[in-house]
Amino acid sequence: MSIFSKLFKKKEEVEAGSQESRAEEFVTLIRVYYQSVMAVQLGITNLNILADMALFKRMLKIPTQSNKLGLAEKSRARKILMQEYGMNENFFKEIDASVKKNCRSQMDIQTYFFKFQGFCNDLFQLIETQMSWKFRLSVLFKKLLYGMTEKTIHDIVTKSEWKDVSVQKAAWSIRKYKESLGFSEKWMTDFVYNVILLARKDAKKG
Repeated sequence: MSIFSKLFKKKEEVEAGSQESRAEEFVTLIRVYYQSVMAVQLGITNLNILADMALFKRMLKIPTQSNKLGLAEKSRARKILMQEYGMNENFFKEIDASVKKNCRSQMDIQTYFFKFQGFCNDLFQLIETQMSWKFRLSVLFKKLLYGMTEKTIHDIVTKSEWKDVSVQKAAWSIRKYKESLGFSEKWMTDFVYNVILLARKDAKKG
């Protein structure tokens, strides 16, 4: 079974009562950050529109800052992602820019997350086929794993020809998502590397 199988499913598709893994927590926090940026940028006042952020706000009992939904939630999610997962400031700047580029109104939110989910599904399916044997490496070799992830991402977004037609189609699809969402190779590498690392740790615990 894929180590990424549960990460990008819709909430209702994940088994009821299943405990969230570290990798799932990471991906959820990313979604919380996205939704917080949307709330601030679009002036959203209905918390129910942004389900992940709403749950995050209620669980941590985060008070609304300056009567503006999303400000405090964005700050808290970013702080956790930086302290617990080592994400850097540029990672968040790219998310901010991506949301600003793609979300001009509340009607764009669903389309954006549909696009982001498609991007993640295609990306991690291809990553798994291209790096399957490398997942067996100990998670202790973090620098080596990062380098391998970086090279694989670079190939996906730059390589013009692949032996397998299905792989080439997947790579082209990912490039289209990348251009539309506005992510750099560095952002993709940092995101994928952290998911791989956490998923491997979760698999070892299971």
